[in-house]
Amino acid sequence: MSQMSRQDPLIENHTVDYVPLAERHGKARDLFTLWFSTNIAPLPIVTGAMVVQVFHLDLFWGLLAIALGHMVGGLVIALASAQGPRMGIPQMVQSRGQFGRYGALLIVFFAAIIYIGFFISNIVLAGKSIVGIVPSVPVPASILIGALSATAIGVIGYRFIHTLNRIGTWVMGSALLAGFLYIFAHDLPADFFTRGGFNLSGWLATVSLGIIWQISFSPYVSDYSRYLPADIGIARPFFATYLGATLGTILSFTFGAVAVLATPEGTEAMAAVKQSTGWLGPILMVLFLLNIISHNALNLYGAVLSIITSIQTFASQWTPSIKVRVVLSSGVLAGCCFVALGASADFISQFIGLILALLLVLVPWASINLIDFYLIKRGSYDIASIFRADGGIYGCFNLHAIVAYFIGIIVQLPFANTSLYVGPYANLVEGADLSWLVGLVVTCPLYYCLATRSQAQERKASRLGYAD
Repeated sequence: MSQMSRQDPLIENHTVDYVPLAERHGKARDLFTLWFSTNIAPLPIVTGAMVVQVFHLDLFWGLLAIALGHMVGGLVIALASAQGPRMGIPQMVQSRGQFGRYGALLIVFFAAIIYIGFFISNIVLAGKSIVGIVPSVPVPASILIGALSATAIGVIGYRFIHTLNRIGTWVMGSALLAGFLYIFAHDLPADFFTRGGFNLSGWLATVSLGIIWQISFSPYVSDYSRYLPADIGIARPFFATYLGATLGTILSFTFGAVAVLATPEGTEAMAAVKQSTGWLGPILMVLFLLNIISHNALNLYGAVLSIITSIQTFASQWTPSIKVRVVLSSGVLAGCCFVALGASADFISQFIGLILALLLVLVPWASINLIDFYLIKRGSYDIASIFRADGGIYGCFNLHAIVAYFIGIIVQLPFANTSLYVGPYANLVEGADLSWLVGLVVTCPLYYCLATRSQAQERKASRLGYAD
């Protein structure tokens, strides 16, 4: 028992360094519970309600679009997650093997912004949830309670996050099932199955939303699989992550759509959840609050790892301690609380719009990451080079990856339909943002051609050198 406690400390002692084989632990099923529980939350429920309220689809076409979008997008998050056991390092550190030591910094920066954005949005949402449950608690105090709770979980780290989500899978899964049963056990509105209908723009917008939702997790998904044993293979973490992420989000999106269909047209999503589930509503609100806090720990954890990765890029000999992670977490907490306390009433919708706009930079990165790992290097990376000051065999900048990355961003812009920028061809299908598809179709073959051409030139130069 004493040996177990030495190997498995309460507070995680690794940050961005390699996890030694002797310290690997856990089962692939932990990835299922993590990503399933994480996605049983108010934000995906509210987003699912948009299928009816914004995109005007009926239940059948809405469910079909929800399922298809998440099943396609889930392939990206699952393929990224399966890299963790082989690499043993965080996802953003691994990007040095594709973009070079300094070339990866831009990706790390964007990832940190996305983490911090979601962290702030969720502590505002947690604060509002606390006020909704206990109106006597002031909003600033509610925001601080939600933020401090998430920070405590994020500081303790990997093991505690997995433990909470193992519990959360049963609790949140059962609560959501009970919510569905309650709604369908009572009288439904006459237009429950007929409200809305099929329209191509709304259907494609829903599919795209599901795909983008899953891709948004890809920059940090392998952070939670890197402790698994290296010999676990690719298939088990892939399917565990895929099933957890897709089932969790499909159920939450569907619950949001069902709840608004079960209430008078125009009812706000979370109000519809409370109204349609009767006596179960207040219980669901409390559980959702707890899950917001637990899920938000992932955003803080990812933000701190990204900041440490950025600093460590310029200090290759530095191995951050637990104290450093605690200090950085406290700093991020203070800054985010300052922003959250001054947030406007529509802050969440504005910030989510900004974050979705930043996803333009994630699609080319995800394309390069997956092509490089699975088709170019086939999972074989030199870990020592990734941590060397000069980048080792990967160098400081990999121009092939950087060129493919920026071209991948540029080709999306004409088709982008975001709160920050609307391209000239954004409304080819009205209301649907298809820029991700253009980015994927262009970046994948472009990077593959550049990378394989470079390898062929290196082999040719090596043969000529040998002949001389």
